[in-house]
Amino acid sequence: MTAPLPCFEERVRPEWIDYNGHLSEAYYVLVFGHATDALMAETGLGPTYRERSGCSLYTVESHIRYLSEVEDGARLTVRTRVLGADAKKVRFTHEMFTGLEQAAPPPDDAAPVATTELLALHVDQSTGRTSHFPEEVRERLVSLAEEPPAWAGRAIGRVPKAG
Repeated sequence: MTAPLPCFEERVRPEWIDYNGHLSEAYYVLVFGHATDALMAETGLGPTYRERSGCSLYTVESHIRYLSEVEDGARLTVRTRVLGADAKKVRFTHEMFTGLEQAAPPPDDAAPVATTELLALHVDQSTGRTSHFPEEVRERLVSLAEEPPAWAGRAIGRVPKAG
C-alpha cells in the first residue's frame, strides 16, 4: 500500500482579503495551485523532474465551490485526493479546511470551506503536446486513486432565462 498524500498548509495573508473582509476568490485558486504543486512534488513531478524532463502538469479543467467565508490569518489545510490517472492525465480534488490542528488531517466529519476538482494533462513543454507519464509516476498516481467524494463530478446548475 502506498503512503497517502500529506495535507498542504498555508496561512491567509492580509493582502488576500477583499473589500468584503474575506479571502478573495483569486486566493482560493492560489492556495489550491500551491496544493497542486505539493501533489506534483509528492508524486515525482516536482522541480527537479520538470527541469530534467521539460514536462509538467497543465490544468485543463477545474470546478471550484466556495462554501464558507475565510478570514484574515486563518490557517488553511488542504487535503488532496487523486480520483484517477491514465497514461497522460490525472483527475484530483482539493478540499480546503480552516480551524484544524497543525499537521493534522481533517476528521471525516469536517466541513470544507472550499473545494476544487481538477483535470490535468502531462505536457512536454518543448512541443506543447501531451506525453506519457513516467511509469513510476503513473503507478504512484494510480495507487493513490480513491472513490470520488459525493460532490465531485458536478457541473454548475442551469439558471433559467429571465422573462
